[in-house]
Amino acid sequence: MDIKDENLDPFVGFIREKFQQAETARLYDEKRWLKAYRNYRGLYGPEMAFRDSEKSKVFVKITKTKVLAAFGQIIEVLFSSGKFPIGVRPTTVPEGIDEYAHIAKPGQAQQANGQAQPEQQNGQSPYGFSGDGSGLPAGATAESLMKDLSQHYKDLGFEEGAAPDLKTMPQIEPAEMAAGKMQKLIHDQLEESEAITILRHVFFEMCLLGTGILKGPFTNEKTHYSYSSDQETGALASMQKSKVIPSIEAVSCWDFYSDPNATSINDAEYVIQRHSLNKEQFAALAKKPLFKLNTIRECLEMGPNYQTRGYESSLYDRENVQTLYKNRFEVLEYWGLVSKDIAQQLDLEFDDGLDVVSVNVWICGGKVLRCVENPFTPKRIPYMVCPYELNPYQFFGVGIPENMQDSQQVMNGHARMAIDNLALSGNLIFDVDETLLVPGQDMKVFPGKIFRRQSGQPGAAIHGVKFPNTSQENLMMFDRFRQLADEATGIPSYSHGTTGVQSTTRTAAGMSMLMGAAALSIKTVIKNIDDYLLKPLGQSLFHWNMQFNIDRPEIKGDLDIKAQGTSSLMQKEVRSQRLMTFMQTASNPSLAPFVKWHTCLKEVAKSLDIDPDQLINDPEKAAVYAHIMGMANGNQQNTSNSGQQSPMANMGGVPAGASPTDNTGAGGGNIGTGSVPLPGEAGFSSQTTQPTTGNKTQ
Repeated sequence: MDIKDENLDPFVGFIREKFQQAETARLYDEKRWLKAYRNYRGLYGPEMAFRDSEKSKVFVKITKTKVLAAFGQIIEVLFSSGKFPIGVRPTTVPEGIDEYAHIAKPGQAQQANGQAQPEQQNGQSPYGFSGDGSGLPAGATAESLMKDLSQHYKDLGFEEGAAPDLKTMPQIEPAEMAAGKMQKLIHDQLEESEAITILRHVFFEMCLLGTGILKGPFTNEKTHYSYSSDQETGALASMQKSKVIPSIEAVSCWDFYSDPNATSINDAEYVIQRHSLNKEQFAALAKKPLFKLNTIRECLEMGPNYQTRGYESSLYDRENVQTLYKNRFEVLEYWGLVSKDIAQQLDLEFDDGLDVVSVNVWICGGKVLRCVENPFTPKRIPYMVCPYELNPYQFFGVGIPENMQDSQQVMNGHARMAIDNLALSGNLIFDVDETLLVPGQDMKVFPGKIFRRQSGQPGAAIHGVKFPNTSQENLMMFDRFRQLADEATGIPSYSHGTTGVQSTTRTAAGMSMLMGAAALSIKTVIKNIDDYLLKPLGQSLFHWNMQFNIDRPEIKGDLDIKAQGTSSLMQKEVRSQRLMTFMQTASNPSLAPFVKWHTCLKEVAKSLDIDPDQLINDPEKAAVYAHIMGMANGNQQNTSNSGQQSPMANMGGVPAGASPTDNTGAGGGNIGTGSVPLPGEAGFSSQTTQPTTGNKTQ
């Protein structure tokens, strides 16, 4: 609902007050984020004071290595399979759509030998009759019926319920098919909105600052261009086609201000996002729906109004950031509740039983650019806040730099001490007794230098002193605290390529054990992503499609969203090895009927980074499609009983005495069987005596 322009003054003071409260409450978090950012960049803060004797100011950026390692692990786990880790499944008891349906047309009973009888039985036609409910829609084709099978299955002779005999009655799952269509649509929408690129920014800030924030989905229009050439003139003509898609946006923690009393986005009364827009971006707001064009023009005439925050000088490595945003406009976007009094002043509609109404307001300076009721159904704040490590008593989470802050500080201290000590111990220190030397000599030392001594004075005038080298002790402490950093972050050094293999990591089995133990910490992070980001995003996209995709009946159903991040966590090598072991165990003839072999093949293909949908057929769907396309179900089983000779029959009957368990390969025959005769036995072909030469006496 749009709101009148002349009654917008109460909103400006209301939102400014809320923003001031949220900004004041966020000061502690800003200090944490600045420390984390400096540790990632390898910068010392203003609170760091060096002694005059400290020459080295080195900063060993172990924090950066850990942050990038965690970021890489998250990206590898979630997106290595090439599919977005959001799945759609039907609920346990679907409502409004059948869980199972099977083919059982009248007059198609089969004989014991499995051959269908085309003759009429009990006066009924085997092909149905007019009004039996199995008629096809006008203009329907096999391709269109297969596309909308989850909706038009009753028109194809399917009946509700599970098939009593799966061998003779093909069965489908309409709810599962609708879920598959919805999942495919959501994945396509995420690809078109470049969701992976956007989520990379969210995951990076989650690792660095402890919290990642995603906004959306919002309705956006995307234009596709196609080109064709005229056959007569050869001119190239372009055509454009627009379609509505959901879009998402990554929001930085620095621009997000939440309700100070909230510990999660679900119990936040309001949130405010601060936008920094240049003149072109600010003018582009006029093209968005329900923005006030005249108000935007007035703000453009008044000029930029951006107010620089104190933390920005550290973020942008500039002492004076006033010139950085001199041409920027500061816009506050408010999502939350307003009181009944303000709602009445602005003619907002609200329920009689409620004293608040949910709104979305954009303000710039003292002007309201947009003021509407919350457009989402159901009502929600369109932000998803995901912590790296959950802090149950604060809104924002804890990141990797904060966990290893002390270790990083101690490592820097010992590294500086080791370098300063090496600077002293790497050269000689000279002890010179000037009373033994002739006055006025130059004390510079170089090869071939000659010092003149006083006559008659015993002893050496110049002594070289070796400064003790303590760098090894400092480096030992450095390594110890690096190990403590591994413990604090849960990311061991060998998981991101550190050399120096020791102890159990010398073998592949030992390394696998350690990598499996190291994955326990990242499992918690992936679970947080599933619960706080992926599942809410999938649910939001589901509601968006239910609300705006009204021309897609094949996706309608009682469906549930499942985040699949944790299912991708197991290492592919370990997963494929376990699958192969399972398949070998299940190959036992007594266990084989209980295994879904096509599912096993799909899982093996996934573990090998192969798309199973392109290589492996689903047997249930293949049987249904064969029936719809008019193929005779079970022809291969019926050909031998209908008088036609099967291909195997051309090979003749099985010889007498043949057995499937005979491993001799004789096939029941007696040719070439038995053992070879030895010398002296019957049947041995060689001569036993040597022939004599010359005449033989008779």
